[in-house]
Amino acid sequence: MTTDSVDSLEDLAARVDEEFGAHRQPNKFKTISLVIDTSRSDRSTLIVHCDSEEASSLADEVEAFLREHDVHIQREHHSETDIRVLATLN
Repeated sequence: MTTDSVDSLEDLAARVDEEFGAHRQPNKFKTISLVIDTSRSDRSTLIVHCDSEEASSLADEVEAFLREHDVHIQREHHSETDIRVLATLN
């Protein structure tokens, strides 16, 4: 498998936004939200928040996409409809 590494979380967030833009329509409920958490200066994290009835399948798609970009991935389940995929640069 070929990886497409990224240099910054901002670049990665832009790629996720481009790939999953259909889930992020302006002025509508966003089933996928993006946040870059910089609270830990040693390890910033891109948080991809999937919030819908299809959260599990969306999170699977997001994880598969992120794996192509050589990042460390972790998933947090807050409920059946609230899943967060965390990505940190390797």
